[in-house]
This record gives sequence, C-alpha cells and structure tokens, in this order.
Amino acid sequence: VQLQASGGGLVQAGGSLRLSCLASARTGTFSRYSLGWFRQAPGKEREFVTAIGRSTRSTYYADSVKGRFTVSRDNDKKTVYLQMNSLKPEDTAVYYCAAVGTIMTFTPTTEHDYVHWGRGTLVTVSS
Repeated sequence: VQLQASGGGLVQAGGSLRLSCLASARTGTFSRYSLGWFRQAPGKEREFVTAIGRSTRSTYYADSVKGRFTVSRDNDKKTVYLQMNSLKPEDTAVYYCAAVGTIMTFTPTTEHDYVHWGRGTLVTVSS
C-alpha cells in the first residue's frame, strides 16, 4: 500500500493543523491496517507520535503530545488524520504516516513494526 501525507505547513505556537494520510489500499483492505504517525525533528531520530488500531478505540499517544493531538481514521475514505492543537515549537518536524496489517487486538507503537511508509509532510511551529 502507498501512503501520501499532506496538511503540513507553518503555524504559530498555540495554533492548530490537521494532517491527512491517504492510502492506496484496495477497497475493504484499509480497515485491516493499523496506522501510525511518527515525526523526525532536525538532527534527531524519528520518534513515535500516535497510533490507531483496527478498532478506533485502540489509540496510543506519546506523552509529549497527549491531550493536544488526536488520531482518527475514516475507512471509507482510506484516510488517517492527525489533529494537532496547541502546537509548540518543539513539535516542528517532518511527520510520517505508516501502516501495517495487524490482528484486531494489536496496535504497533514502534517504528520497526510498520511496513508501509509515506514520504512525510513538514510541520513548522514558530514561536
């Protein structure tokens, strides 16, 4: 499956952005994927941000974004979203979406568990 992330841009601290990631999965198969968002800041390693499992009740967040970011998915549109509120300069990074086929009860939160990756979209938060 191919992933295309979009929605990045320049925003002031305290502002909001909504990222989208569209998958090229065949109709009916997208729902079988767990989806994650990761980010890589300049000079740093890529880190986990959030993940959503096959069940929308299975969501996980990094402590640094908990309470500010919300992940969601629309299986009909084959899209995963990342709503980012109260953005901080330290949220500046390239954001990547990722996908992997999983069983219903498992939602990966580590980079090496994901198979399919998008190219990333740049989010810049100015102070």
